[in-house]
Amino acid sequence: MIAEVTGIRTIRMLYLQLLYRCNFACQHCFHGERLQHADAFTLEEAIALMRLMHREYGTEAVNLLGGEPFVYKDLPEVVRYAKQELGLHVEICTNGYRIERRLTEIAPYLDLLRISLEGNGATNDAIRKFGSYQGALSALDHARDLGIPTGATMTVNARNIDEVLPLARTLQGYGVQQLKLHHLRPVGNAAHHPELLISDTTVYGRLREQLRAASLSIEVIVDEDLSEEGTPETCDPVTEALAIPRIEADPRGALTMSCKAVGKDAHAFWYDKAAGHIVHRPSATDEIALAVPSVVYARA
Repeated sequence: MIAEVTGIRTIRMLYLQLLYRCNFACQHCFHGERLQHADAFTLEEAIALMRLMHREYGTEAVNLLGGEPFVYKDLPEVVRYAKQELGLHVEICTNGYRIERRLTEIAPYLDLLRISLEGNGATNDAIRKFGSYQGALSALDHARDLGIPTGATMTVNARNIDEVLPLARTLQGYGVQQLKLHHLRPVGNAAHHPELLISDTTVYGRLREQLRAASLSIEVIVDEDLSEEGTPETCDPVTEALAIPRIEADPRGALTMSCKAVGKDAHAFWYDKAAGHIVHRPSATDEIALAVPSVVYARA
């Protein structure tokens, strides 16, 4: 259905939100009140969607996320199927809180563990949860012992922008390969925390200069909308594109290709869980667009 409507033939990675439920309620989380919702993929539905994307769109990688994927009871089965049956590159994005036992169980099938952090120590814990910083570092240590490659994400905001470089240097010490920096959008929980929003976008220019000048061994990837020009009003249209890097499925089955649809109910495509196929349900507010590109500050 996606190919017929858009011309897209290849989608490299499926971002599969297994559930909304989470053991955190971070101040910036775009899910907002949906963290309390019961929507989730069953094991059979998750497997069916991965199989469909692999077969029809040549999807070669899956990123499992939530909510918090490690509270999803069938996580080991999803990971094993993705790796053993489909041969996918398997990533998990997690808060890293008390995941060591389950991480050991899935280690042979996992290609990358990516942990979300919002700064060092107290800065992170104030935004995410008390004790979450040490929990994340413990998970990184355990992953290193298991031989699992690791990455991290950080949502840049007014409270933590000065900690990007210090956090990057901390992560280097734990053998983390890559840090992704994301832009904060005023949706979900962030809509109730305006103090986190950055109004002076010139700070992004200074951040980029600092990254260029830093001698880092970790790769830092910066969203293009972390710029002095601010967030673009629209993303580049998908017209005549034959391949895109990703598509995201939320726990209801809504499919997102647009960088502007995060936290919104504007979805042209849905995965019909009962029927096991993708359907087109356009609305006046839908936009089909590519994700915002990123700038990579390579390892020194």
